[in-house]
Amino acid sequence: QVQLVESGGGLVQAGGSLRLSCEASGRTFSRLTMGWFRQAPAKEREFVAVISWSGGSTYHADSVKGRFTISRDNAKNTAYLQMNSLKPEDTAVYYCAASTTAMTMKDFSSWGQGTQVTVSS
Repeated sequence: QVQLVESGGGLVQAGGSLRLSCEASGRTFSRLTMGWFRQAPAKEREFVAVISWSGGSTYHADSVKGRFTISRDNAKNTAYLQMNSLKPEDTAVYYCAASTTAMTMKDFSSWGQGTQVTVSS
């Protein structure tokens, strides 16, 4: 079982930036695929980005491509989501997730508690 703790959320103006962090414990981090998801009020949770075990492969949802970047530091057991050019529609609770399946966008078994990101116009 993996424990995940997100941090870095907050209130930012449109056009601004935030970096979310997700610290993992309880399992060998470098063997986990890491993903970020988000859920806005009254909407379903949606996939944002995923990164492979080594960090060599990433994939971002079209809605964030070119603005958000997922990365990881296996020495620190931490995954990141750098969010630039934020828009009000990016407002959501952001969750990190871990999987033992390579580069999956669906098969995540461990989830963090979420961190709120609010973008004002």
